[in-house]
Amino acid sequence: MTSQARTEAGPGLAARAAPVLIAGSVLLTITIGLLGPSAMVPGLEGPGWQPPYSLDARPSSHLVIALAALAVVLGGLGLLCGLRRTRALGEGVARALVLGGCLAAAALAFLPPSGSADHLNYAAYGRMVTLGIDPYVSGAADLPGDRVAAAVEAPWREEPSVYGPVATAVQALASWVGGDSVRLTIFVMALVNAAAFIAAGLLLDRLTRDDPALRLRAALLWTANPLLLYQLVAGLHVDTLAIAFMVAALVVSARGPALPEGAVSRGRLAASGALLGLGVAVKLNVGLVALGPAWELRRRPRRLALVAGVALGVATLGYLWAGTHAFDQVSRAGKAISHASFWKLVQGWLQAVVGEGSAYRGEIQVGAVVVMALLAWALFRLQPPPADAARVAAVLVVAYVFATPYILPWYDGLAFALVAMVAASRVDLFLTAHLTLLSLAYLPARVDGQPADLEWLRTVVRQQVVPWSLLALTAGLAWWAWRAAARARTRPE
Repeated sequence: MTSQARTEAGPGLAARAAPVLIAGSVLLTITIGLLGPSAMVPGLEGPGWQPPYSLDARPSSHLVIALAALAVVLGGLGLLCGLRRTRALGEGVARALVLGGCLAAAALAFLPPSGSADHLNYAAYGRMVTLGIDPYVSGAADLPGDRVAAAVEAPWREEPSVYGPVATAVQALASWVGGDSVRLTIFVMALVNAAAFIAAGLLLDRLTRDDPALRLRAALLWTANPLLLYQLVAGLHVDTLAIAFMVAALVVSARGPALPEGAVSRGRLAASGALLGLGVAVKLNVGLVALGPAWELRRRPRRLALVAGVALGVATLGYLWAGTHAFDQVSRAGKAISHASFWKLVQGWLQAVVGEGSAYRGEIQVGAVVVMALLAWALFRLQPPPADAARVAAVLVVAYVFATPYILPWYDGLAFALVAMVAASRVDLFLTAHLTLLSLAYLPARVDGQPADLEWLRTVVRQQVVPWSLLALTAGLAWWAWRAAARARTRPE
């Protein structure tokens, strides 16, 4: 085979392999939930006739963890192949991916959540609200004898809620419907979660519908992204709702390329502000997205004041309802360092060199801000002016997920949604590698029911292999962005 023939065969093979790998990953994720309670799937109390449903096969821990690892690897490879060859896949594939992703999300809502046990905490927080207890000062351990609170797993039984008032309201609604049935409470939250995921996907599809390549890429990055279906939908994480609000806020305020600046109506700007406020009232750290519209409107102070005022008003009303304790746990959690973060390595180095008398959280927070600023600067140099709201938000969030000391796999979802709204670049591939590594690090993100002979997944993969890999990946992203921007500036017109 000649060199030219090999070059032409490569894209075709990658393009054909991508849908197969993605479908295989999604089917494995569905299989894990369908098998029922296991090391990946916490059991749910409640009448068996109530959704979500499973085969209750009680598979071995080794089997389901192996299935999850295979799902993550296939999903990562499928995304890498598809994102590198979007034009080779064809326009019809985009529609199929959007439809398939929506159907997969809907199906997962009827299966028990898998991968972590955060949804059990959500159910307990909602239960507290319906019982007149403040979830921001109490944990599941403060409800002895309650069936819903008893389902919360270690080590989170004493932890109050760190989520915003809108998230708490959804959890309370689910608890009001589900009563003392953990199963039905979880199902209501799963329906809301899947609806938010599908809504975000349809908004991204509408935003990119005029460009076939961008439309296909948006489907790969969000709606049919097997890693996000695994983390956000099957994992039933509240981040999905926050992301949906932020995507809607940017889509509502977006103006077409042919429209002049200021063409967006004040009504749409007010709606965008309200959606931004709702997103912040789900999870506080997604407020970073609001800096995108703020940058775009910086030369139009009245419009900026409208968006900011509405956003601040909506968020403030929510947090006034929740009370001042809603910020207590957020402040504490903001100083944490996750085991898979490369900052955990830095913490170990500081303790070995300077001394173990301190956790060095303050120094690490400062270092993370510096790294985030450098990454954002390097990525901004790649952006052709003018930078709109989506581009600014995408750069800041990508820099955040790569630099923050506390990172979990589902946090990457916001970055994927925002990157899907801007032009393609190698950031897509770096982000895919980042989420793949984090997903492998947290197999699963539970403590209960883990076999002793798989402890190396935590001590070796999560605490050694992945942190070093993420450090190299972050350095590679900064190096690529800097070199790519330099080449773009020196290229002759």
